[in-house]
Amino acid sequence: MTPLDARLLSAHDRGDVAALVALYTEAADQSQSDDAAGFYLTHAMVFALDLGLDVARDLRARLVDMGREHPE
Repeated sequence: MTPLDARLLSAHDRGDVAALVALYTEAADQSQSDDAAGFYLTHAMVFALDLGLDVARDLRARLVDMGREHPE
């Protein structure tokens, strides 16, 4: 398990949704494949939407650029 994986699991255990947004974004940025990046960005966006964070728009835009979300 990587240190990032451990931090993600810890944030899940604590229910720290704000940390999950940041950690899933970090995981996407470090991903070695588009599939992994898309997975992590989707999670980050869902958690950001849950909190009503403006960063959800940026995350969605990244997913649109990757072809994993449809533009409005």
